[in-house]
Amino acid sequence: MADKKRVLAHLAIFGANLIYGINYSVAKGLMPEHLTPFAFIFCRVFGALILFLLFASMRKTDKIERNDFWRLALCGLFGVAGNQLMFFYGLNLTSPINAAIIMTSNPILVMIFAALIIKAKITATKLAGVFLGLAGAAALILHGNQLSVESDGLIGDLFIFLNGTSYALYLVLVKPLMSKYSPLTVIKWVFLFGAFYVFPFGFQEVQQVEWSSFTPTIWYSFIFVVVGTTFLAYLFNIYGLKRLNPTTVSTYIYSQPLIASIIAILFYDGELTFVKVLSALLIFSGVYLVSIRKSAQTKA
Repeated sequence: MADKKRVLAHLAIFGANLIYGINYSVAKGLMPEHLTPFAFIFCRVFGALILFLLFASMRKTDKIERNDFWRLALCGLFGVAGNQLMFFYGLNLTSPINAAIIMTSNPILVMIFAALIIKAKITATKLAGVFLGLAGAAALILHGNQLSVESDGLIGDLFIFLNGTSYALYLVLVKPLMSKYSPLTVIKWVFLFGAFYVFPFGFQEVQQVEWSSFTPTIWYSFIFVVVGTTFLAYLFNIYGLKRLNPTTVSTYIYSQPLIASIIAILFYDGELTFVKVLSALLIFSGVYLVSIRKSAQTKA
């Protein structure tokens, strides 16, 4: 039964990253023509929050202990508000290639924070897995592209790195809550706090959105981003964290450029190359090494 639940946890994390990978193509036409970055974040956070509250009202959720609210507040700050606000702000100043490369540092940051905060062990196997995945993702992203180091984008690069740091802290901080509460209970409170932080940044911008200009295609993309990329992806990630360690969960980020490439090959006449195949092997080998555990261990 435990192994079955671990498999489901891995499937949930892969599902979240599959959604993120598809999102690169789906959300492509939304910003900045139809939605400004902060208006987009406002819609994502409050749209997902409404869905989480709706689902929570249909089933019994856990009562939060008073001394856990501070951790939930930090999770809302780092995992929802800080994560999304800094990413979109940084992406507006730097190139997508720079952003993609910098984001691959997330599993390394998670591994470091997990060792410092929840005393997780950094094993040689886990370290090798993280760097295998990093090599695969970097090769895939840089193949046929050029990393930019223009001074104008340095601030943007810094904010992308801070975004990765913020999300790494969230994955580590939220892990202890998963042993006490259900995933739906945790994510509901995380988004409640996150919405509170996001409100002053996006409220004015969302009022300026011309909703009447949205075509059916734009609406479909918008709904996918709110329901899929925010509601389902966050729920899948939090479910996976119930059974897996934060480093394993974060390592799946390496699969996102691979998934985006597969989507491009299937639907946009992309090209299957040796580099893409090799990158796929490195990424999934890295995920495997990070996720394996000794039989004596009781936790993922």
